[in-house]
Amino acid sequence: MDEPSASQSELWQRRLQRLRTHVRGALPFVSGVIAALGGLLLYTFLVPAPTPLTQDDVNDTVAQVLASATPAPAYSELAYQVVQPALVFIQVHTPGENGDEEEANGLGSGVVINTDGAILTSLHVVTNATEIQLTFADGTEAKGQIIATQPENDIAVLGADRLPEVLIPAVLGNPNAMRVGDEAFAVGHPFGLYGSMTSGVISGFERTFRPQNSGQRLQGLIQIDAAVNPGNSGGPLLNRYGQVVGIVTGLANPTDDTFFIGIGFAVPIDVAGGAAGLPPY
Repeated sequence: MDEPSASQSELWQRRLQRLRTHVRGALPFVSGVIAALGGLLLYTFLVPAPTPLTQDDVNDTVAQVLASATPAPAYSELAYQVVQPALVFIQVHTPGENGDEEEANGLGSGVVINTDGAILTSLHVVTNATEIQLTFADGTEAKGQIIATQPENDIAVLGADRLPEVLIPAVLGNPNAMRVGDEAFAVGHPFGLYGSMTSGVISGFERTFRPQNSGQRLQGLIQIDAAVNPGNSGGPLLNRYGQVVGIVTGLANPTDDTFFIGIGFAVPIDVAGGAAGLPPY
C-alpha cells in the first residue's frame, strides 16, 4: 500500500487539531451538565418530595383565611356614625291640669341641620310647651325655643340659647332618590332611651296619616317598617349613607295603644327643611 502523501498528512493533522479544539471547548459545558445532574440527584436524595395536600388541609386553610378576614361594617353602623353628632334629645314641660307647670312630661327627638344650629323636630313634640330642654350629642344642655313651624306637615324648627363648641350638622339626602325596599334607619330616643336606632325598609311613599288627638291630616309621607315608638318623633330617618331623608312624625296603630305594630311615617326632608328655609331638591 502506498504511503499517504505529505499534503494528505497535513490535512489529517489539521482536522485532528480542529477536533481537539472543539473537544476542549465542549468540556466546560459537559462538565456543567454533569455537575447539574449530580446536584439534582443529590437534592432529590436529600430533600424528600412534598406531601400531597389532602381535602382536610384545604378545608383548614380556607377556614383560617375566612376567620382572619375582616368584614366591611354594616350600612347601619356607618349611617349611625354619620348622624350621631347631630342628634338632639328634647324634653318639654307643659301646663298641668291646674295651670301649674308639670315636670318634664314630654320626650322627643331632633336633629341639627345646619351650622347655625337649627334643629328640626315634630311640631307635636313641642306644642303647648312652657319650657323646652335640649341635650346635644356631646352633653351640652340648652333651653330651646320655637323659631318656625309648619303645622300642615307637623314640623317645627328650634333654636338653642347655647350651642356645643363643636357643632356637626347632619348630612341631608334626597328622598326623591329613594325607592320602595331601600334601607331605612330611624334614630331617636324612644321612651327616653338616648340614641336608639332601628332598621327596616321604605314601605311606600305619598302616604296620608292623621295622628291621634289631632285634626290635622298629614300628606305626602314616607312609610317605613323600622320601629318607631313614643320619643322617636322628630328624629331623623336615614338612608344607607347616613343622610337624613325624612323626619319621623308618628306611627299607625288601630288600637288606642302607642306601641309600634310595623307602620311608621316620616315627613320627607325636602318638605320638612322648607320650614328652616332650606331649598327643595
